[in-house]
Amino acid sequence: MQIKGIHHIAILTDRYEESKKFYTDILGFSILNETYRKERDSYKLDLAIEGKYCIELFSFPDYKERNSFPESKGLRHLAFAVNDVAEWIVFLRSNNVQVQDVRIDEITNKKFTFFYDPNGQPLELYEG
Repeated sequence: MQIKGIHHIAILTDRYEESKKFYTDILGFSILNETYRKERDSYKLDLAIEGKYCIELFSFPDYKERNSFPESKGLRHLAFAVNDVAEWIVFLRSNNVQVQDVRIDEITNKKFTFFYDPNGQPLELYEG
């Protein structure tokens, strides 16, 4: 028995429309399916990269903040592989996304940076 890979990552938001625009218009995810669940007053947005399903974006009216500073247990951040971190930094800043300067991974010597989605979820771009 063996795990085949990661199926998806679920992200919760209380800023649904802003987050939907961020993940589609800025980061380039495509929408596979968008469902409004009346009984929960909640949206579920299925997002993909190159046709591969990978993120579920949920809206909830009773969204609760998760402690992340100082570090807390659980998911720390989500990292995306890109060809050129510096190019992405310029692009994100041109779209008014706060993003850190390029950093170098001291183990792999690869470039990376961190930025945040509209709800403050830490995201990383990693070159390679």
